[in-house]
Amino acid sequence: MANYTTQVNTIHKKFTDALKKAKTKQAINKAYSAHRKDHERLLKSHLAEEMRQIKKAKAKLD
Repeated sequence: MANYTTQVNTIHKKFTDALKKAKTKQAINKAYSAHRKDHERLLKSHLAEEMRQIKKAKAKLD
């Protein structure tokens, strides 16, 4: 599992750069939409990885 914090920082840097370049409200909304999707994707994979770790730990206890 890659470092979650590093991935979040990368997503935020990309979003901040997009906001700085945005010239219209539509561009800002588009940047936010992409940012939100990136976060949702990352969180989903992060939680799935944690669930795998939990299942593995439970299996060791049985």
